Amino acid sequence: MAGERVQPPVDPREATILVVEDNLQNFVLIARLLGYLGVRDIQWKASGWQVLEFAGQLPRIDLILLDIHLPYEDGYEVLRQIRADPRFRGTRVVAVSAEATEDNMRRAREAGFDGFIGKPIDPDAFPDQIRRILAGEGVWTLG
Repeated sequence: MAGERVQPPVDPREATILVVEDNLQNFVLIARLLGYLGVRDIQWKASGWQVLEFAGQLPRIDLILLDIHLPYEDGYEVLRQIRADPRFRGTRVVAVSAEATEDNMRRAREAGFDGFIGKPIDPDAFPDQIRRILAGEGVWTLG
């Protein structure tokens, strides 16, 4: 079923996480929260085409946090391209969206995302959400 991949758990301290976010302030918040969790390898791209353009240069990626509203292409198109690329076959991809509604969360699930985190990100809940995602759980939350 779309959105449910069997993947081994990943220790946050060993994880490589790619944040695809066009807003620098949002990226800084996410990076700080990931750092608090112990994640040491955080990559950042500001648009979807950068993910695919530089994929061969990126290290192994355990999780992609993908903003839905990006310049050039939306997160759904980026997800489609990620899923078509064998380099990302086992990579967890979680939608991150300011349009946190039940309809958008359902659309993300149907599109094949592995989870959904609504913005604004809850700094108290976010580290545990990421820990759960890296452990293999699906996290679907509006905020």
